[in-house]
Amino acid sequence: MALGPRLDLRQSQSLVMTPQLQQAIKLLAASNLELESYIGEALEANPLLEAGTSEREDDAGSGEADDIPRAEFESDRLIAAGEGEGDAPLDLDPSSLDHDRDTGDGARGDREGGDIESGDWGGALAAPGAGSLEDQPDFEQLGATDATLGEHLLAQIGPSSQNEQQAFIARHLVGLLDEAGYLAFDLDDIAHDLGAGRKAVEEALALLQSLDPAGVGARTLAECLAIQAREADRHDPCMAKLIDNLDLLARGEIARLRRMCAVDEEDFAEMLRELRGYDPRPGLTFAPSRVDTIVPDVILTANAAGGWDIAINEDTLPRLVVNRSYYLEISAAAPDGDAQGWLKEKLADANWLIRALDQRQKTILKTAGEIVRRQEGFFRHGVSELRPLTLREVAEAIEMHESTVSRVTSNKYLACERGCFELKYFFSSGVGSSDGEGASSEAIKARIRALVDAEDPKKVLSDQKLVDLLRGEGFDLARRTVAKYREAIGIGSSAQRRRAKKLEGIS
Repeated sequence: MALGPRLDLRQSQSLVMTPQLQQAIKLLAASNLELESYIGEALEANPLLEAGTSEREDDAGSGEADDIPRAEFESDRLIAAGEGEGDAPLDLDPSSLDHDRDTGDGARGDREGGDIESGDWGGALAAPGAGSLEDQPDFEQLGATDATLGEHLLAQIGPSSQNEQQAFIARHLVGLLDEAGYLAFDLDDIAHDLGAGRKAVEEALALLQSLDPAGVGARTLAECLAIQAREADRHDPCMAKLIDNLDLLARGEIARLRRMCAVDEEDFAEMLRELRGYDPRPGLTFAPSRVDTIVPDVILTANAAGGWDIAINEDTLPRLVVNRSYYLEISAAAPDGDAQGWLKEKLADANWLIRALDQRQKTILKTAGEIVRRQEGFFRHGVSELRPLTLREVAEAIEMHESTVSRVTSNKYLACERGCFELKYFFSSGVGSSDGEGASSEAIKARIRALVDAEDPKKVLSDQKLVDLLRGEGFDLARRTVAKYREAIGIGSSAQRRRAKKLEGIS
């Protein structure tokens, strides 16, 4: 068969994301502070945009605005044609995207500004796979701690030491720790500097290593992990062998390491999970960190009718308007067609940005309204009434794509009478309960915290006892689930709490 050139005609369907739609997706996922920065850049780049007030916008929407040839822009025509159907979902099949085609085509014929009017951009780009103070989230874990590592350790040495000499040496060792909590000095050198025996220094080091946080005072990574394993009562011969051969684990010689530990695959996997749960740098828990002020994106207030008022926080967002009088002035003085084309492009960009921001607010309010409706018990009674909720449930209720809801709830916060919460906080998995509706994992965590806070210092509740108490309240939980929730909210084991309460009693 001879080779030669020929022409073929093929017909196919594909979906191309225009630059405007890509930017709309980014605006939807941005927080108010990120959006404020973006708007500032847009004001500098587009001379037709300006920050105005509602009165100015009303004035701009009448009179001179009628003289601008808005209908000649394809984006305006599409938006006008879809008026009244702004809530219709744009459910696009992600599989229909032509990933091999250049999506950065800026051709004027592809300016589909009206696509943003539905508020649902998820189908175009699917996402990757009051009560009391006890009802509030654990904000202590969000901010920096007031006490340093040294202060935290020094406060524990006095009640724990056996004599004044041991306490003196232990305090000296605290001053030698690095920020990760490790001791990088030789014990013989320390004994020589203090004029004490090595045995006395070793006893002081043992005292230091028994303090909180577990693992502090270690000289090597293996010693740090071994201390934490002993604290968790998991330092058996198999775990000791695993910790002593961390170099094999780093090289990936899993089979050899498992044979050395003399355990089967299931036990070895459990040992690895336990090991990964330990903190290799326990001192960094007390390292100073920068605390950012959270600016809410949505404000929720109760109204006189017993319902809720939901509003976008506009304190950080300027109201954008198009300076149409300036457009008419420079349009009349434009010397040639290129200048006119540039001016029309800037006008179209300004109109598109204003509509995109408006639709973003509508989408956020619609999503927040559904969250408030689903979690009304939380806003009225506290975290104990928080219900299981998924992104899919909200997406189906507001007729939008699941990934759109994911972007709306990312990096955005809702302020109400109970505090400021990330929108993602209201989405949590559920566990079985006697009422058949299920309970949110956050509600279970709050209940575990309440039980632990109310426990008798002389009768510290074990995980199994917590399971029994929760089952008595209608929550069907396994012991490992309770342990997981307890660790997630920063509550120590029964042995750790017993020792901490004992120290509190001594002090």
